[in-house]
Amino acid sequence: MGSLGLSEGSFGQFQYPIARRDESVVDDYHGIKVADPYRWLEDADAEEVKKFVQKQVTLTESVLEKCDTRSKLHKQITKLFDHPRYTVPFKRGNKYFYFHNTGLQAQNVLYMQVCQEQHLIKIVISVCNFFYPSNWIQDGLDGEPEVLLDPNTLSEDGTVSLKALSVSEDAKYLGYGLSSSGSDWVTIKVRRVEDKTGELDSLSWIKFSEISWTHDSKGFFYSRYPVPKDGENLDSGIETSVNVNHELYYHFLGTNQSEDILCWSDPENPKHMFSGRVTDDGKYLLLYIDEGCGPVNKLYHCDMSALPKGLEGFRERNGPLPFVKLIDQFDAQYLTVANDDSSFTFLTNKDAPKYKLVRVDLKEPSKWIDVIPEDEKDVLESACAVNGNQMIVSYLSDVKYVLQVRDLKTGSMLHKLPIDIGTVYGISARREDSMVFIGFTSFLTPGIIYQCNLRVEFPEMNIFREINVPGFDRSDFKINQVFVQSKDGTKIPMFIVGKKDINLDGSHPCLLYGYGGFNVSLTPSFSVSRIVLARHLGAFFCIANIRGGGEYGEEWHKAGALSKKQTCFNDFISAAEYLISSGYTQPKKLCIEGGSNGGLLVGACINQRPELFGCALAHVGVMDMLRFHKFTIGHAWTCDFGCSDKEEEFQWLIKYSPLHNVRRPWETHPGGQSQYPSTMLLTADHDDRVVPLHSLKMLAVSSLPIIVILVSTCLNIHLHSYLLKFLTHILSSLISQDSRFACSFQTMQYVLCTSLQNSPQTNPIIGRIECKAGHGCGRPTYKLVIN
Repeated sequence: MGSLGLSEGSFGQFQYPIARRDESVVDDYHGIKVADPYRWLEDADAEEVKKFVQKQVTLTESVLEKCDTRSKLHKQITKLFDHPRYTVPFKRGNKYFYFHNTGLQAQNVLYMQVCQEQHLIKIVISVCNFFYPSNWIQDGLDGEPEVLLDPNTLSEDGTVSLKALSVSEDAKYLGYGLSSSGSDWVTIKVRRVEDKTGELDSLSWIKFSEISWTHDSKGFFYSRYPVPKDGENLDSGIETSVNVNHELYYHFLGTNQSEDILCWSDPENPKHMFSGRVTDDGKYLLLYIDEGCGPVNKLYHCDMSALPKGLEGFRERNGPLPFVKLIDQFDAQYLTVANDDSSFTFLTNKDAPKYKLVRVDLKEPSKWIDVIPEDEKDVLESACAVNGNQMIVSYLSDVKYVLQVRDLKTGSMLHKLPIDIGTVYGISARREDSMVFIGFTSFLTPGIIYQCNLRVEFPEMNIFREINVPGFDRSDFKINQVFVQSKDGTKIPMFIVGKKDINLDGSHPCLLYGYGGFNVSLTPSFSVSRIVLARHLGAFFCIANIRGGGEYGEEWHKAGALSKKQTCFNDFISAAEYLISSGYTQPKKLCIEGGSNGGLLVGACINQRPELFGCALAHVGVMDMLRFHKFTIGHAWTCDFGCSDKEEEFQWLIKYSPLHNVRRPWETHPGGQSQYPSTMLLTADHDDRVVPLHSLKMLAVSSLPIIVILVSTCLNIHLHSYLLKFLTHILSSLISQDSRFACSFQTMQYVLCTSLQNSPQTNPIIGRIECKAGHGCGRPTYKLVIN
């Protein structure tokens, strides 16, 4: 069985840890034997695993310390990060709420401002806006801002973050979820808004939950998992046990969690997940039921006004609530836009892959009408009911946002709102509000919050707040969108950003990012790290909108899912080939990057075309496609991947699973110089979504000289500073040499490196596990600029 130690061979002056191989672990998948010699790496609490990880971390740090550009880049990144940032404000009762960061604060701080808009002031504002339609007066944010909640005071190192947030209808209470070290597990607390004091309420075992208040402010709905058995510690953030039996509860303020009402559970379908949302009129509770991460859901409703004794009547009988089934099949997605009593308007993809708006009366649930039909080309992304009977709708047109004002009743167009090429990341208003706040960002726009007054005849997009980054000049850069022909002839959109007036002679480093899954659209957004890469290394950074995402609706998504997952890899490889053939870069200077499902993308692509890339960054990737569904929330991903428990789907997965397809390129192409590119695998100790075992096992198999970097990231990963520092070191070598780096955790290390006496694999594979971090959300600012 062997023991942990260092290999006698070395890469340069480095030696690489060897992971024990347990050859006795073999699984039978529908008659096919598949070895899993690194199964022991799945136990994060095992001392053997901790020792292995620590040796990899030590090795990686020893490499990074030798990078003489680290301090220079750290200073530059810190300087660019040090700028004020704001989120889009939202209104509850007589107050506005928003987050603000002065620049380098670890976590954003929640502020509130009292709205001074009483009846007389409303009249004055209406008169002013009639004569001065360019928003002569700001609606409601004239008061002095006050800190309501500062997460930076909740931990010394800034690793406690807000994960959920909801203000009661009368703005008396704040319900908020706290996450430690980036874990998906949340503890819900309550605070009185007026005097900013905390209540005694503390709710545990919560994951994937919203907080939805009843309009009487007596309590809220939330979702949680059952209390674990004695001795189990399921909310530590480092466990891997599967999450099942989600439940919907109602919590009365001032009571113990054990007294909460169980509103809904479904033991016969333990993998279903539930979310309860109170409608804007406070009358209905809507129950959303999901079976995975795909754009489909069931939808039930409960008329709370018809409960004889209200929710209090369920304290003794403890639920379930009397829900009525409106949608009881997982065949489409239904999202509520607005309701007038029992008449509901929904955004749906039912018989409309690019989405449409429909209306139904709960009293006549079989009669549905279209309010806004599906567009032939553009995807209807969202609809927000505002200003009485109007709505602001957003479309995605060739991965660029379009904003319109439409009539809520008829769907007819009222106004087009002008907006630059970029992303609308937030529309904040409720049905009674005529003043709307709209958040916008782009590759070269750090952030703008627009204010749009719908009271006037011709609404305008006026700048309310603009985020400015010191030292950044957008005129130095250029954005280009191209459409790349994939293997099957489909045109794949790709954004390319770089400095102006650069010759396309193939001499420049290039970063190519992709995701391609779960109906997620990659739209333009600002990244300090990518700007540093472009400005200081002369690099291009590119976003490939490959299939599997939602950029062109559900058909685009399905074209890269399940049996068609290989399409995602083909699209990404085609994007890389385009960048090379068009003179943007060359293979030895091309770095690919992706996180989570995008980490799977990177892992699969370096297996299939290792010679095409010079460097690969796989953040928190799903690498073991045969066992992912057995850990935490992995079962929710079978909607996109399939499941190895089914024979047909096993045949899809085994063909591209990164862990099971590490090969020696020099054996596939005899006589060639092909090897894996320099590869960094990144994960985090508290990633309880894509658990670290994926990256650890992948690393173990490669068995090449690898320096594994495990770091947390979110779905829209930005190139972090330490990657920039290491890339600077690597790319400077790549520019002058024709060398590349390869490997990938233990699997890669074994196949490519330690199993051979003189391996042709000379490119390193490195890994780093970031401590007190998770899948990406809630990372403190200093971890984004860590040295």
